[in-house]
Amino acid sequence: MHAHLKKLIARGEDETLDYKQEISSASKIAKSMSSFANHKGGILLVGVRDNGTIAGIRSDEEKYMLDLAAHFYCSPEIDINIKEWTVGGKKILECIVPKGTHTPYYSKDENGKWWAYVRVKDQTLLASKIVLDVLKRQSDERPRLIEYGEKEQGLLRYLNENDKITLSQFQKLVNISRRRASRILVEMISAGVIRNHTHEKQEFFTLSEMPE
Repeated sequence: MHAHLKKLIARGEDETLDYKQEISSASKIAKSMSSFANHKGGILLVGVRDNGTIAGIRSDEEKYMLDLAAHFYCSPEIDINIKEWTVGGKKILECIVPKGTHTPYYSKDENGKWWAYVRVKDQTLLASKIVLDVLKRQSDERPRLIEYGEKEQGLLRYLNENDKITLSQFQKLVNISRRRASRILVEMISAGVIRNHTHEKQEFFTLSEMPE
C-alpha cells in the first residue's frame, strides 16, 4: 500500500478526514464536503469502512457522484480533486476538499433545502446562526474595528472567571436582546478574542486560548 494512503488509514477519522464505505447519495456526500469547505478543508476516503478496513468502490459511478455532489449539491460549487488508488485489487478514491474561500458553503438535502454544516472533531454538524454569521464575516475582506463597550467588557470579565458561557447566559448577564447578544459574539469570534464550540446539545463560547 502506498505510504500516503497507509498513513491516512492509520490516522483514523478526525476533523479533516472522513471514511465512506460507499456513496449512495450525492446530497449526503455534499453535506460532508460543505462541512470541510467551511472548516479547514479535508479528505474523503471512499471505499474505506469506518474501522479503517478496505471495502473498495463498487464502480466508477461513485466518482461521478462525488463530482455531482461538489458541483450541483454544494453552493458555492467546490473545486474537488479526486485521486484513485488500488489496494489489493480494490479501488479507493481520495477526494480532496479545499478550505473554502467563499464561506459559508451550503449543501442541498433530498428535499431541495440548503443547509450549512461544520466539521467538529470527526462529526459533521449543522451550523448555528452564529457560526453562519462568522463564516460570512470570513468572506468579507473589509477591516473591522471592535469597540469594547460595557457589554463586551462584561463578557470578558465573566469568561475570565468562568470557563464558558452560552448565548442565553450572555443575554441575561448584560440584559440585551438575543439578536444583539449574537451580534456581539459574532464580532468577538471574528476578531479572534473568543471562540465558539459547536456541539449537538448546546453551543457555548470560551476565551480563545481555552483548549477544546
